[in-house]
Amino acid sequence: MSHPLIGIVMGSDNDWPLLRAAAATLKQFGVPYEAKVLSAHRTPDEALDYASGAAERGLKVLIGAAGGAAHLAGVLAAKTQLPVLAVPMPSKHLQGLDSLLAMVQMPAGIPVATFAIGEAGAINAALFAVAMLALGDAKLAAKLDKFRRAQTEKVLAKKLTDLP
Repeated sequence: MSHPLIGIVMGSDNDWPLLRAAAATLKQFGVPYEAKVLSAHRTPDEALDYASGAAERGLKVLIGAAGGAAHLAGVLAAKTQLPVLAVPMPSKHLQGLDSLLAMVQMPAGIPVATFAIGEAGAINAALFAVAMLALGDAKLAAKLDKFRRAQTEKVLAKKLTDLP
């Protein structure tokens, strides 16, 4: 894989099974990425260093995923001007609602774009990152257009023969 353009950062290696979907989506479009485990609470200095050096290392977008208090995406956003896409992870007691609420309640001036809880959010964050990169890359824009047309065709091709 060539130089990474997207950084996928998760608060725990327990998040990787859901974030693999983001990685697979990026791979499908040929967008190079790197994946890291960094915690806003257990490795704060490393998370801050990662975010502050991300643009200099050539990254264009960060995807931050965490559960519970879910501070990771906000911590990353506080230290970079790159777009940060937040993916709330399901949590033990509140099924990710706590993560979602934590991520969408960023103070004005430190934006993160927050997606759905879990795998759907991971896939959509990756697709959103692809769409942002496609603004300056005609080949990637064509791949995204083909992907969206294929989704449309798949839906239109379904026949609803099992209706009651």
